[in-house]
Amino acid sequence: MEDRKRRMIRLDLPRPTDSSILGAQATPDGTRFALWSPRATRVELALVASDLTQVNHDMTRSDDGVWTVFVPGVGAEQRYGYRVHGPWSPESGQRFNPAKLLLDPYARAITGGVDYSGPISDHTAESNFTPDPTDSAGYVPLSVVVADTPAPAPLAERPRLEDLVLYETHLGGYTRLHPAVPEHLRGRYAGLAYPAVIESIKSLGVNAVELLPIQHFISEPFTVGRGLTNYWGYNTLGFFAPHAPYSSAGTLGGQVREFKAMVGALHQAGIAVILDVVYNHTGEGGHEGPTLSFRGIDHAGYYRLTGDLRNDYDVTGCGNAVDTSIGGILDLILDSLRYWVVEMGVDGFRFDLCTTLIRDTQHHVDQGHEFKQRIAQDPVLSQAIMIAEPWDLGPYGYQVGRWGRGWAEWNDRFRGFTRDFWRGALGGVQELATRLAGSSDIYDHDGRPATSSVNFVNAHDGFTMRDVVTYDLKHNEANGERNRDGADDNRSWNHGFEGDTDDPAIVAARHRTTRNMMATLLLATGTPMILAGHEMGRTQQGNNNAYCQDSPLSWVDWKTVDEWGDQLELTRTLLRLRREHPILRPRNFRSSFEVVDAAGRGLGRRESAWFTETGAEMGQGEWSDQGRRSLGMYVSDAEEAFYVFVHGGDWPMPLTLPDEPWASGYELVAHTGEPDEFDDISGSVLEPCSRIDLPECTVMVFRAIVPDTAPVPAQPTAAASDAEDAPEADVAPGA
Repeated sequence: MEDRKRRMIRLDLPRPTDSSILGAQATPDGTRFALWSPRATRVELALVASDLTQVNHDMTRSDDGVWTVFVPGVGAEQRYGYRVHGPWSPESGQRFNPAKLLLDPYARAITGGVDYSGPISDHTAESNFTPDPTDSAGYVPLSVVVADTPAPAPLAERPRLEDLVLYETHLGGYTRLHPAVPEHLRGRYAGLAYPAVIESIKSLGVNAVELLPIQHFISEPFTVGRGLTNYWGYNTLGFFAPHAPYSSAGTLGGQVREFKAMVGALHQAGIAVILDVVYNHTGEGGHEGPTLSFRGIDHAGYYRLTGDLRNDYDVTGCGNAVDTSIGGILDLILDSLRYWVVEMGVDGFRFDLCTTLIRDTQHHVDQGHEFKQRIAQDPVLSQAIMIAEPWDLGPYGYQVGRWGRGWAEWNDRFRGFTRDFWRGALGGVQELATRLAGSSDIYDHDGRPATSSVNFVNAHDGFTMRDVVTYDLKHNEANGERNRDGADDNRSWNHGFEGDTDDPAIVAARHRTTRNMMATLLLATGTPMILAGHEMGRTQQGNNNAYCQDSPLSWVDWKTVDEWGDQLELTRTLLRLRREHPILRPRNFRSSFEVVDAAGRGLGRRESAWFTETGAEMGQGEWSDQGRRSLGMYVSDAEEAFYVFVHGGDWPMPLTLPDEPWASGYELVAHTGEPDEFDDISGSVLEPCSRIDLPECTVMVFRAIVPDTAPVPAQPTAAASDAEDAPEADVAPGA
């Protein structure tokens, strides 16, 4: 009965005939406003003056549920909202309340935040199911009419997935402490576009910034109640609007122009812009939360509801879930994606809790969902970079490895393994080989490339890389939740002391472990993602859930580079090697087949091979040895070859380099030891079978010297040929 009720309420929802008309579209003569609200009985456009006085205009409904009105003389910077009339019937999922001033879902700019002290809920304090008649104007943000401006210049060439190096960063926190950025630009779009900042990013060797959410977001009531704010931004309110507080140019459209200028500056430097987008839920929370946009426009038409339609069906952990099984909502999301690519110039997206977007009318996961189909068929979106966070919190929400061609995915198994391996929690090297080879156990199917795996050791949520080696326990007391928030399974190792210490042995060991984790990340097949600041020892002092910490605790501290220059130098070196040597960033999974030259002749070496410390290839006994902590990885193509040796044991050991035909010589090009630890062999070419004294917990990277053509068999000379054809001569006795 409940499922039938849920289905019926969707059958009468017409789809917008042309969603491109939605929102506010300014013309020389005025502005045309359009809103999709198919079950509303009346919609008023409220034009709001700077003194918050309002002039309302009734809108006209078309058969597809779109309400429109043209207002002459209205142009850019006009503030506005909607008042939507309809049944108050929570038992059928309808919570229309015209006392609540609502944001336009297609608004290109939004003025600001929410005043939770005001009457911003559609219901009374006594009951979630009794309407509150108090006007919310003055307590809620407003939509803004934005004039069209030119899109930023595109990248000269958008990076291919195999060339991509992601740099996940918080737009505000990255520049709040940057010494070269003028104070009024710190934490703003213009701050990230500042020349010194762009040079910092470019000099590291990354070619794409993945920005934590910049679509306009708000803080949650329980966060504000503790005197904190939502810092990360995973609480979206406007799918088209750049976050207003990140603007140094005002909030009446200035944020749009400033964002475009930022994108243009990054593109000019050859850096792609990828947005972390939150379409799975909105900042309205559950039905007990504020009514700011979707809920008041059509609660059951925008959100997933339980079978009885009285409550939100939440698979996000945030109170609500946007219902992409409804055509109008799917149009909204795809229109938003196209807008960010075409008008705002971005190059791709990372989708938060992406599984939510592919649930059907019954909330079941559907990998053939229309959301994915339309992206694949869209001439614009099909060319953009698409990265899934391949899970949500609902049934069967964990979808790692299942997104198919055209999608990359966050690989949390890489994160967990890398931390476990370098803290000594794992035995054997089978999984080490699998993760270094691109996690073929997860992604090598259906023609998917090896770049499908987005490899990472740390992300915005969880410990920073430095904190992984400094803390065994989370320290989230500053969040005001009595340290109950955040993950308890951090797979970290404090190296014998909880927190920072001056003990030189512990400090050296921590540095070595972070270098090893960074090397594992950047030498593995797949698409690497670095969390901003990890290249210079960023710390959050053990806080693994800093979502509410808009403070120095979360901001990138540029002074730490003085202590962590070794990490920065290694990161730059490994990224340079990836950039200069395509063999270190393959698009496809490697095989064990022999490499051939341009003429098709075998070169005596294979695309991929695995070795022991003795220089011999791994055998079944070595693969099954759970005490083994070292492994050599050999990769080659027709032009070049590399040999990477990973030693995770806490003991020194002799290392013998493989014999010919794997290489005629080896050149050490990077390592995770102390800077001067291998000075005796740096800059020289080592012979095959050379022996090296390898210290504990070290990764070594060698360029293997190999021919790019097979030797041509010698052709017999003419004299030799004649001699072969002549009759045998008599041999004199005794000769």
